[in-house]
Amino acid sequence: MSVPERVSLLCLPCAGASATMYMRWRPLLPRWIEVVPIELPGRGTRMGEAFVEDFDALVARICTEQAAALRGRFMLFGHSMGALLVYGVAQRLRARGLPLPLALLASGSSAPSQRDPGRLPDTHDDAALTADLRKQGGTPEEVFASAELMRITLDTLGADYRVCESFSYDARVSDAPLPLPMPVHVFAGRQDDIDVPRMEAWSSHAGDAFTLDWFDGGHFFIRQREAAFLDALVRRVGQALAGGRHASHAVA
Repeated sequence: MSVPERVSLLCLPCAGASATMYMRWRPLLPRWIEVVPIELPGRGTRMGEAFVEDFDALVARICTEQAAALRGRFMLFGHSMGALLVYGVAQRLRARGLPLPLALLASGSSAPSQRDPGRLPDTHDDAALTADLRKQGGTPEEVFASAELMRITLDTLGADYRVCESFSYDARVSDAPLPLPMPVHVFAGRQDDIDVPRMEAWSSHAGDAFTLDWFDGGHFFIRQREAAFLDALVRRVGQALAGGRHASHAVA
């Protein structure tokens, strides 16, 4: 079996997280997939920088800062808020006639056309944000036990949810956003609280191949079912490289 040509997988984090959430994938994925975690302002190695709390401004910042990485053989992956951001990045690249990713891979997020702002808690209410962290899962108990870590986490989560609130698909209707001219591969948790039609609606954003893989688990199925998820991720990346165009739904 031949080894696919090397491809960069640029990964954007979920709300409240840093690029480190993807570091553990590096030794777990085949060498032909180069995991490139993208750090956003205000967290991790960029802790001293101000948050960017507007969706369009953050997408523009990502495209500017990652201009060198957004060339050649690359794909975009994002989980939750990260999925919305990679959609925005792909649309911005296309609008400016810049090189496009070979595929867009989105996880744990409603389709851009089906966003439900009512799912987000009050971004200035620590109690509401803490309850949301508990509900979504994925946050280590040591974070809840540390006042300092909780302050950092809540500040980041609030800023990121304001990014999500500032996204408006309706505002883009006049621009008639066409389906993306690339494969769109989507991943979802069966116990996540995102309605199935909101996940399936990603198909309307795919002008090429579309797949939707389901996994047991909640919003952070990518950790709860990590081995099965990474197997599916490798399969979909390989499919995109091979030019596969068929649509499918799968369960892991």
